[in-house]
Amino acid sequence: MEYIPAKTIVTRTKNSQWFGIEYNMNIYRGCCHGCIYCDSRSECYGIQGFDQVRAKEKALEIIRNDLRRKVRAGVVGTGAMSDPYNPFEEKEQLTRHALELVDAYGFGAAIATKSDGILRDIDILQQIQEHSPVLCKITVTTADDSLCQKIEPGVAVSSRRFEVLKNLGGSGLFAGILLMPVLPFLEDSEENVREIVYQGAKSGVRFIYPYFGVTLRQNQRQWYLDHLEQLFPSLGLRERYQAQFGESYQCVSPKARRLWEVFTQDCKREGILYRMGEITEAYKQGYQPAQLSFF
Repeated sequence: MEYIPAKTIVTRTKNSQWFGIEYNMNIYRGCCHGCIYCDSRSECYGIQGFDQVRAKEKALEIIRNDLRRKVRAGVVGTGAMSDPYNPFEEKEQLTRHALELVDAYGFGAAIATKSDGILRDIDILQQIQEHSPVLCKITVTTADDSLCQKIEPGVAVSSRRFEVLKNLGGSGLFAGILLMPVLPFLEDSEENVREIVYQGAKSGVRFIYPYFGVTLRQNQRQWYLDHLEQLFPSLGLRERYQAQFGESYQCVSPKARRLWEVFTQDCKREGILYRMGEITEAYKQGYQPAQLSFF
């Protein structure tokens, strides 16, 4: 494990509308899941050697000081730039100890991951939930394990992630699916979207939040298109993307309108939340600002 210097780790979010998260916490830099579509590989983030995971030096000391200095407690999100449950976390346990600090200082937690490693920390998440909101977001982009292994080669397959969701929900935690990205011409079928909703319902998810498309910019676009060509040589996907989207940042599926109709119908039938405001309100219900710690 290589360590890199850091001055601060828990920072105020620029957009608290994203699941009501007030603070961001990225303990690791880079990711080894190998997902071909990852926006964090984009040049604007300045992460050299993105596929190599590095940890931030004295991370726990910095996190403790950051939390101690906050005027007001709130929900601390992690997983925005790199998965907090990469393979090195099993030994390093930086995410686990960071969550212990989040608990000790009276903050809430929102985790985004594709890994089953989150199951290890159910006990701490339950402790946090006793005083503050907890949100568990598991990314699922396809219900097909074979496709998943091609586009997300270094992470738990989709069927395993549904098992993770069932375990999280069964432990009393507010858990659901990030259905994003939905890759045009690969994952944007009604069958795929409906199967994810169906499997999510079977797993007891509270919410599914979708984006029927993918974002591409700077060097990430070339990386993604190269991998599409390598993995699916007979589908002509590079040409289809270039013809459909050109250099657009947001590559929205041509089927997005129909997918939204099918998706919302199925979610309503299963009683699954899918709008950001409703999800945020639901997982924060019962936790009034006055109940959060102030320092």
